[in-house]
Amino acid sequence: MTLPCICAARRFDARAHRSFRIDGQQVGWIRVTDVPLLANWPDVFEIDAQRVTLSSRFSTVDSRSAALGAVIGALAADGRIPGWRDETYAIRNAFDAPPLACIERAASRFFGTMTYAVHLNGIVEYAQGAPRLWIARRSDTKATDPGMLDNVVAGGIGWGFSIGTTIIKECWEEAGIPEDVAARATPGRAVHVLQSLPEGTQAEQIFIYDLVLPEDFAPRNQDGEVGEHRLARIDEVACWIEEGAMTVDASLATLDCMLRRQWIDEDACAGLDALFEPAAPESGVGLASN
Repeated sequence: MTLPCICAARRFDARAHRSFRIDGQQVGWIRVTDVPLLANWPDVFEIDAQRVTLSSRFSTVDSRSAALGAVIGALAADGRIPGWRDETYAIRNAFDAPPLACIERAASRFFGTMTYAVHLNGIVEYAQGAPRLWIARRSDTKATDPGMLDNVVAGGIGWGFSIGTTIIKECWEEAGIPEDVAARATPGRAVHVLQSLPEGTQAEQIFIYDLVLPEDFAPRNQDGEVGEHRLARIDEVACWIEEGAMTVDASLATLDCMLRRQWIDEDACAGLDALFEPAAPESGVGLASN
C-alpha cells in the first residue's frame, strides 16, 4: 500500500485547470472554476479555452507585478485568496531563474505558480540508545494545516532569500536554534509536490536538510507559529506519517531522512523516488513551451 502522503503529493488533475502563462512560458495552473473571476480584468488577462495569459503589454517585472498585485488585492478583499502573509514570492520555473513577476505569497496557490521551501529534520543522536526526531505541532491559527505535525523547522523561501539564509531565519523563528548551530545543517534531497488543495494548487520544490541537535537542546518557538515540540522515537514518527497526522510536506521530508539513514526500508515508502523528479509534463508546471 502506498502511503497517503506519497499519493497526495501528486494528486492533481490537469483537466480541471487552465495553464497560466507569462511571456511565453507556462508558470502555473488556475482552476477552471476560478477562471471566470479573472474575466473581470480583460486588460490584464487574455483567456481562451486552454490558457490564461498575462497580457503582453506588461513586459517588465515591475509592470507585471503591479498588474497582478491589483488583481490579487481585489480577490483577497473578496475572500477568494485567504491567508494573506505580507511576503513576496517570485514567479519563476526554477529556483535560480530570474523572476517573471512578484506576487503576494498567499496568491501563489490561486495561480498555481512554483514555490520553494526548506524542511529540516531535527535529529538527536545518543551515545547509548536509538536516535530520535524533534517534531513540531503547527499552531492552531496557521493559515495552512493548522494543528498538524510538522518538521522541527519548515518554511517557504521568499524572494531575495537563499536556501541558507532561509534555514537560519526559520531555525531561529520556529525553534530558537542559534545561527552557529543552524549553519551545520546538511542537505538531503529535494522533492517536487503538485497537489490540489482547497485554496488552489501547490506546485512546490522542497529542499530537505538534516540537522543533528545537541542532546540537551530543546526547541523554543519564537514567532507563535508552533504549538509544541515533541522528541519522538522513529517508530512513533513512522506511525504518524502512516496515519496522516503529519503534513504531506513534512512526511516526505521525514521519509527522505529515514531512508538515507537506513532507519526504514525502501518497501515502506514505495513511490517516494518518483517525487525526487519534477511532475510529468502532461500534468506539471515548469514548462517553457511556446
